[in-house]
Amino acid sequence: MSLFDDLPPIPPPATKPARKPAPPAETPPLEAPEGPTVHTVSGLVAEVKHMLATTWPEVWVRGEITSFKHYESGHMYFSLKDTGAVLACTMFRLQQRGLRFRPQDGMEVEARGELDLYAPRGQFQLRVLELRPAGIGALLVAFEEMKKRLAAEGLFDAARKRPLPRYPAAIGLVTSPSGAAIRDLLHVLRRRWPGRAVVLAPVAVQGPGAAAEIAAAIARMNALGGLDLLIVGRGGGSLEDLWAFNEEAVVRAIAASRLPVVSAVGHEVDVKLADLVADVRAATPSAAAEIVTTPTRADVLRDVRRLAARAGDATALQIEDARDRLERARGRYGFRRADDLVAALAQRLDGLTDRLARSLAGTLRRARGEAHGLSGRIHPGRLIERVSALVRHRGVLAARLSLACQGGHAARRQRSAAARARLLALSPRAVLERGYSLVTLPDGAVVRAASQLRPGTVVALEFARGRAGATITSTAPSGAAEEP
Repeated sequence: MSLFDDLPPIPPPATKPARKPAPPAETPPLEAPEGPTVHTVSGLVAEVKHMLATTWPEVWVRGEITSFKHYESGHMYFSLKDTGAVLACTMFRLQQRGLRFRPQDGMEVEARGELDLYAPRGQFQLRVLELRPAGIGALLVAFEEMKKRLAAEGLFDAARKRPLPRYPAAIGLVTSPSGAAIRDLLHVLRRRWPGRAVVLAPVAVQGPGAAAEIAAAIARMNALGGLDLLIVGRGGGSLEDLWAFNEEAVVRAIAASRLPVVSAVGHEVDVKLADLVADVRAATPSAAAEIVTTPTRADVLRDVRRLAARAGDATALQIEDARDRLERARGRYGFRRADDLVAALAQRLDGLTDRLARSLAGTLRRARGEAHGLSGRIHPGRLIERVSALVRHRGVLAARLSLACQGGHAARRQRSAAARARLLALSPRAVLERGYSLVTLPDGAVVRAASQLRPGTVVALEFARGRAGATITSTAPSGAAEEP
């Protein structure tokens, strides 16, 4: 505890104290006839202030903040303590312009300032010129402050996240070319999807300038073209080793990336600002390679083979079903009757053709017999004339026979055409061509009456060209009004 903890807060000075106070004017000691020199209070305090300013012009002090107060004027008053002492501190508003965190009680800090003696109270204090968190706390505080600021800009919003392409053909890697991360990434990528293109942008992943290299590499990969996504990251390490992935330049480069970005920094417990802004966060570089190769090539080939087998089975079932429906259709009455009619007409046509051939042959035999009988009765003198007459008569008969045959053939063809027309008129297909349709139940039975149907019954409609399915919504007997 400080000797001055019970005192009221130090009021802010009216003006900023000079950085280097001028040496005080010497105050002559009181003259005394004998004994030690006696100083005035003001003179002694001024002399001590001068000694502090010349002996300790500037100093760094580390300690824990206590009794922190921030006045409306902007000035801050607090104390720094450790296990053995307490030091009063003052930080004026103008020195707070470079302050990147909000001081509070219990925070360990490092303060740079000038030792001073506040004359109105005779209080020894440190006039703070710069304040920063101490050790690892400095990084954590800077992390939280930047996280809040970038989150307020919306860089970490879930609405900004983009899905990864399912089958990326080319993958960009932004990492060190010599670390364990690149070996893990390449091993997993080649194992899970061999032959996939990988482009490496080699960068430093820690140390001064690493953040600028990473941000520039992300921009180059986006300008390169031909890539589908980026993996940005490195293997594990300390907070200081991984700090490049908390730098604002890297975060903004990932946010501006046209390509989807997978962040793979450190181990699962290491959460960096790059993880928060990336489209997908992977726990490790190996996990990132697994994410971008899911499903694997083997999985895709297995699915293709399975789907091909299913397609083959489905096609075979459809063919078998079509064959069954065709056999059922051929067995129905209408098709059987058509086959019977065609067969009967073909048989009758064959009979008529045979009868015609026999009739022509008999006629020719009779004509030859008559000619032979008459030839014996013809006078030798008139034989030539008689033969000539018979030849002419035979030509006439042959012409008449030809005409008769042609007429008979024409009549038979006409009757055959009429029979074929009647046959086609009886064909169900001809009925379908006139705009009618054939209605069948799922079991193939032909629907001939509305009484065979109920609302909700599924039927098949066969047209002259094509088929369709339908569901019955209402039925009515013959002559009844149709139900609504």
